[in-house]
Amino acid sequence: MEKILILDFGSQYTQLIARRVRELNVYCEIVPFHKIPKIDSTIKGVILSGSPYSVNDTDAPMPNLDFCKGKLPVLGVCYGAQLMAKQFGGNVQPSKTREYGRAHLTYIETNNILFQSISHNSQVWMSHGDTITEIPSNYEIIASTEDVKVAAYHIQGEQTFGIQFHPEVYHSTDGATLLKNFIVEICKCSQSWTPDSFIESTIAELKQKLGNDKVVLGLSGGVDSSVAAVLLHRAIGKNLICIFVDNGVLRKNEFESVLEQYKVLGLNVIGVNAKDQFLDKLEGVSDPETKRKIIGGTFIEVFDQEAHKLEDVTWLAQGTIYPDVIESVSATGGPSATIKSHHNVGGLPDFMKLKIVEPLRLLFKDEVRRVGKALQIPTDILARHPFPGPGLAIRIIGEVTREKVAILQECDAIFINGLKTHGLYDSVWQAGVMLLPVQSVGVMGDERTYESCVALRAVSSTDGMTADWCHLPYEFLAKMSNEIINKVKGVNRVVYDISSKPPATIEWE
Repeated sequence: MEKILILDFGSQYTQLIARRVRELNVYCEIVPFHKIPKIDSTIKGVILSGSPYSVNDTDAPMPNLDFCKGKLPVLGVCYGAQLMAKQFGGNVQPSKTREYGRAHLTYIETNNILFQSISHNSQVWMSHGDTITEIPSNYEIIASTEDVKVAAYHIQGEQTFGIQFHPEVYHSTDGATLLKNFIVEICKCSQSWTPDSFIESTIAELKQKLGNDKVVLGLSGGVDSSVAAVLLHRAIGKNLICIFVDNGVLRKNEFESVLEQYKVLGLNVIGVNAKDQFLDKLEGVSDPETKRKIIGGTFIEVFDQEAHKLEDVTWLAQGTIYPDVIESVSATGGPSATIKSHHNVGGLPDFMKLKIVEPLRLLFKDEVRRVGKALQIPTDILARHPFPGPGLAIRIIGEVTREKVAILQECDAIFINGLKTHGLYDSVWQAGVMLLPVQSVGVMGDERTYESCVALRAVSSTDGMTADWCHLPYEFLAKMSNEIINKVKGVNRVVYDISSKPPATIEWE
């Protein structure tokens, strides 16, 4: 399979570069600068990422680029461009002012293939503290801005390019065109990495890898585990056994409805009602991290108990996706592997002695959904909002009790169903209700009440790393408030959370 290699120097934008390459139907992999893999014929080009470092720092990443420079097409982005300028005889100095934000190209070498079909005065996004003040003798400038003379260069006699701006961000208006010029026109990638091709190759690999072995998979009801399950089912059929655990803090009727959905998909699913086991252990616990650990540890216990009832299981399947893999390998020398959090059946103890299979580990979340669509998984599964592994336990601020869970399930059901019936659900990335440890005075009829307050939360995001609060219509919010207060005994006040991430987080705990 042909691929583009992205050498990561720790930039916040590295994952975004990968997403833009993938959008061109070209497979790419991110690797830390200090862990360069063996180069073979499948690698069609290399992209050098940006970095929080300056190339003049004493501890700046300085890999030997002999493996690619002059041998493969190379595109250096920001730090990557400065690295190649400095290493091969140029000069990089601190800018007099930090160059951050929008700029416009004032000069383009239109005959250079990297800039074909890109307009003069094209807007680009700058984010750097250093600037290239001198380029080596065999480098030619192919783009400039008003403040940055060397906005882009080409090394003569090589398919090697450097750009000082970030084509991967939305604000670089012709960034997608530039990346396509590099990936398709220069690297000659065939753009054949599609959901259908991924499904075909993955099922073939799973069949070869698993043979007649049995696999156990912990379903969460979410997109990742559902798509992983269907891929595995296509490969090994009834040899896949899925376990779906009711931890007592799922949404209202979610256990039953999710099990019904999976039956429609033809999956072999064991439903485990472990509500009391979880809720008993959560009794009297208020600390958010302790709640998470209790839910994670209890999940492992329940899953292990159920897995041991099965015969001849040799594999554990996980819904690990590519961001989990990337984040487990730091560009500055972090751990080489990280076990996924409990809600995707990670952190399982060594004594289970199962081999791991992760059919989605190459995909970003949006790619998982596209693969799911190609697998004809129902939209109501693929379009589901993310839901935290500890469930409603971290939306109940403070101690979790059965009474609080019941109240929050009712409030949550009204809000989520309201978003769906008013056509707002698909424009929201994640939504939920928080039950606050606050009671306030209210009036219902002729009686004064002293009941709980809930906060509605709805955010827009692409990956959960940052999020903006959604500007839901006032009329809708008024309707939700009225319905919750009138229908849910124990709640007399509703507020709407208008905090973005950062500085707030999406969840309250």
